[in-house]
Order: sequence, then C-alpha cells, then structure tokens
Amino acid sequence: MIVAGVDEVGRGPLAGPVVAAAVILDPNNPIEGLTDSKKLSEKKRNYYEAIIKEHALYYAIAELSPEEIDQHNILQASLMAMAKAVALLDIKPQQVLVDGNKKPDIEHDCIVEAIIGGDLTVPAISAASIIAKQYRDRLMVAYEDTYPGYGFAKHKGYPTKAHRAAIIELGITPIHRRSFGPVKKLIPA
Repeated sequence: MIVAGVDEVGRGPLAGPVVAAAVILDPNNPIEGLTDSKKLSEKKRNYYEAIIKEHALYYAIAELSPEEIDQHNILQASLMAMAKAVALLDIKPQQVLVDGNKKPDIEHDCIVEAIIGGDLTVPAISAASIIAKQYRDRLMVAYEDTYPGYGFAKHKGYPTKAHRAAIIELGITPIHRRSFGPVKKLIPA
C-alpha cells in the first residue's frame, strides 16, 4: 500500500503562510530516528531533511498565504494546505496519515486517517513535519530581508514579545495575518 504522511507547520504565528508537506517514504529504506520537527534541533532537522529528500519515494510541499488564512480561518487553511500537498505528489497514495484530529478532504479516493501525536509516532508524518518546518523557516528567514526590524529570522512569525513590539512600532506588513487578534487590534477601524 502506498502511504503518505502529512503534517503542517505555522498555525500559531501572526505572520507568514501555513505550510504542509506530504511524504511517501520508501518502506524498503527506512530512516531511523525520525520524530516531530519541534523535538529536533535545527542541525538535526537539516540532517534529516537531506536524508528524507534523498531517500523518500515522493514528497510535496504546499502553502496557503496569510490572505487565504484570513479568508478561510487557520484550521481550514491548514487542512487545505495538507490536501494541496497530497494533490501535488507525483503518485496518488492509497492511504493518507495526518497528524492531528482533523482530516483534510483529499481529492482522490483513498483512506484518510487522523492520528493525534502522529508526528511523534509515524515516520512518514515525522518526515512531513521536518520538510514543512524547514521550508517555512527558510521562508521566514528570507522575509527578514524584505521586512527588516521584525525579527522574522529569529521568531519565524510567532507572537513573541519582540514580534508584538515590532508590530506596534513598525506597523503591519503584507505577510501579517489580519484576522489574528494581536494584528487585528492594530488595524485602523
């Protein structure tokens, strides 16, 4: 059976896209030590990202913009990004294993299973977690050059004290999620 692991990153930040990845690992070439990307150092994530990209049968990455997040809400945008990542795979999986308790609507007929804590226990979901986090982190680091002074390279858009202070001092950027409370309250009525 062709199984894809799917996970998303970036539900909590005030800025940037939500990113999802879908990964189909090679059952004949397991990757030891995979776990939730949040449990790994940046060095370990870099290591595993290279191995996953080299040894996985297929992987795909999808993102939904801050505008799409504001339009649909973060939960729906996360599910849409996951479905989009699966649709971008070069082969259609027969089973999709998703981290969490909600299932995305997959456009082709397959078994979809939501697994709470799947990023810790299912290697394909762990791989998707790592791929998605690495992609989003690099994107947020690049935004540091476009929007200097916000600290995106450090906090990756999450609502840290420094980020909230930068929003107050510098204003809202085009990558901020206007529907999120700390951003919304700064939008002139």
